[in-house]
Amino acid sequence: MAAPTFDLQSHSVHSDGALTPVAVVAAAAQAGVELLALTDHDTVDGVADARAAARTHGLRLVPAVELSSIDPLGEDLHILGYEIDPEDPGLAERLEAYRADRRGRVSRMADALEALGWELDRTLFGDLESPGRPHLAAAAFHHPGNAARVADEGFANPSDLLVAYLIPGKAAYRTRTIPTVADAVTAIHDAGGVAVWAHPFWDVDAGPEVEAALRRFAAGAMDGVEAFYIEHDEAQTALLCDLADELDLLTTGSADFHGPRHPQFSRFRNFELYGREPRLGPIGAS
Repeated sequence: MAAPTFDLQSHSVHSDGALTPVAVVAAAAQAGVELLALTDHDTVDGVADARAAARTHGLRLVPAVELSSIDPLGEDLHILGYEIDPEDPGLAERLEAYRADRRGRVSRMADALEALGWELDRTLFGDLESPGRPHLAAAAFHHPGNAARVADEGFANPSDLLVAYLIPGKAAYRTRTIPTVADAVTAIHDAGGVAVWAHPFWDVDAGPEVEAALRRFAAGAMDGVEAFYIEHDEAQTALLCDLADELDLLTTGSADFHGPRHPQFSRFRNFELYGREPRLGPIGAS
């Protein structure tokens, strides 16, 4: 049986997306998505609204979350949890701890930006449920006190500022402290879900490093990998699919929708399968 038309990563205003969960679902339905996952960072608060909207639009909604994690390979690896129970009390407790760590990290990066001379209105991100680097970059980019500097440094949008200051190795970047990849996988499994490594080549450049990490993660009970992704080319997709076949892992995919005006992640279904068949397993089966 052919897989449904799927897009298994998207974000709403509950994390770093631009639309409400209801509007995310509507946009997905308009784009022809049949199987959708709302994967807000470290929160499932949008799932209930997305489920109700999915019933209205006649598509299947996978209850999901995206957990930001730390690992010796990288300071910000993302693990997707699909088919979780969003009402699981253990998951709720863990997510609150992860969000507290997220808020502390954003505050440390805000301190670093201010030390570098950037002006910030902290009310734009200080009270958010699940703040992240995009919120911080937008606060700096849009502050009128930074207009001249933004122009001088040639930033066309907040994403440019984020890349210049808020990624590993840059001056205002600060790491999180929890969870590890293993912790994230355990949290997902304990909530009844399956764990999938999101966009490996977005976070790690070299194929050998991705391969070694995926083998290690599979040995540590990871269930799958996001092989099909807007930023993955054909060779990267083939490497991930071949490894998944060898390791008996699921293969998922997404365009990582963040909103219709996002400079990069603005269109559902904007990723390629390159002739490969996805292996979704239990994802969407319910």
